[in-house]
Amino acid sequence: MSDITRREFINRSAATAALLAGSGAIPANAETATPGTAVDRVKLGKIAARPTRLGMGTGSHGGRDQRELGQAAFDRLVRHAFDQGIRYFDTADNYKTHAMLRSALKGIPRDQLFIQTKIRVGDADQVPATLDRFRHELGMDYFDSVLIHCARRHDWPRELERMRDDLSKAKDQQIIRAHGMSCHGLQPLSAAAECDWIDVGLIRINPQGKHVDGPKGAFSEPGNVPKVLNYMNQMHAKGKGIIGMKIIGNGTFTDAADREKSIRFAMQLDCLDAVVIGFKAPAEVDEAVRRINAALAG
Repeated sequence: MSDITRREFINRSAATAALLAGSGAIPANAETATPGTAVDRVKLGKIAARPTRLGMGTGSHGGRDQRELGQAAFDRLVRHAFDQGIRYFDTADNYKTHAMLRSALKGIPRDQLFIQTKIRVGDADQVPATLDRFRHELGMDYFDSVLIHCARRHDWPRELERMRDDLSKAKDQQIIRAHGMSCHGLQPLSAAAECDWIDVGLIRINPQGKHVDGPKGAFSEPGNVPKVLNYMNQMHAKGKGIIGMKIIGNGTFTDAADREKSIRFAMQLDCLDAVVIGFKAPAEVDEAVRRINAALAG
């Protein structure tokens, strides 16, 4: 039961009952016959903690969109996402949403949540102190995933060796359960594909190539989707957990057809374990859940 949601358990039980009633036999693949949902707990590489397939991001336009909601509206948004079954919440020091998320999640048992945050490259020399600050700001003893935020250089694994070592120590101390990276640009992404240290990769992907990694790493340059997919496949084949971001093009996909195209594309990728979307309103949460469920159903 710990590896599946209550909804999935009910769906599987109903499917099994129907099979029994119809033929008296259960096919060997009966469990896999039930379509997945946006709020299934999914396997993320080799780590034990499991996020929901859909996570809520708090960094739209650097967190500005979520901060401008104000605390009360943000609390309602997070609680709405939780009520829909979302258990994965993504934040970062840069977003300035740690304290807001702490308020929104108050009273929810920690073991029900998958919390991911990110540490700036500029904090490479003070990782232990920074993680302590994060724990204070979020009111949590540990994080399920901590990522190096926005690596931009091809040689980032060598340049940030001390930072990686300190995050590894934090993992040994159970302050974090997994470590990894997010990056901007094909060059740092190619280095990530070769870096065995990574547990989790947060990678920009959508079929339109909007704000997807390109050769220069510029935020607005056209992304090279085939090359990004190649690196994602390499990482996933090595057992790394892969989470997709910019699924809605950083909020620029105002046409529903673009959102539908991107979500269906993401749900068909074998190299993608989960996705995170930055929401500003409950209706956006509902739409994403609905579209992901429909995409998974075929």
